[in-house]
Amino acid sequence: MVPSDQRGSAPITFTAPPGPPGSPGSQALPGSSDLLDDVNRAVLAELHANPRISMSALGRRVGMSAPAVTERVQRLERAGVIRGYRLDVDPAALGLPVTAFTRIRPAPGQLPKVAELARRLSHVSECYRITGEDCFLVKVHAATVPELEDVLDQFLLYGQTVSSIVVSTPVPQRPLPVPQRPLPVPQRPLPLPGLDQAR
Repeated sequence: MVPSDQRGSAPITFTAPPGPPGSPGSQALPGSSDLLDDVNRAVLAELHANPRISMSALGRRVGMSAPAVTERVQRLERAGVIRGYRLDVDPAALGLPVTAFTRIRPAPGQLPKVAELARRLSHVSECYRITGEDCFLVKVHAATVPELEDVLDQFLLYGQTVSSIVVSTPVPQRPLPVPQRPLPVPQRPLPLPGLDQAR
């Protein structure tokens, strides 16, 4: 999945699979896989900063050879820690300047049809199954508001929708920070015997 000396395009997303409590490996974070040792956290931090960095440059940044760091990246991919590399394109540049988030409450027995419709529509870039009165949250892109209405009308065949059109993006999509191993809590030195009595 990783070329020997070249990364794919940004952004990068990854997640740490849960590890059993008390698993071996003092370098691992609590609740994380043993894969997240200090070196791999450094690798992930460098990939965060520049997902297109070459393997040779990445190796220099973390003090490893290109083949060694490539093997580490591939191991993180195989374990599902690094889930993929995605191209981030402005929807407006593709002629889809209208973006909306839509909550969908399926009618009785229509839940599978809503999920299938969301998978089938190219205007839907994300779909989440959520808790609460509504069952789905979808992100929809369209060229115009009337076109957005046409997309939403297809969901209305299977339930009710409530939509909010995006007017700005104060925090664009960004990768999660790489967790660092917590520093040990400093211990206060024990008083010397007889010191308090001397005082």
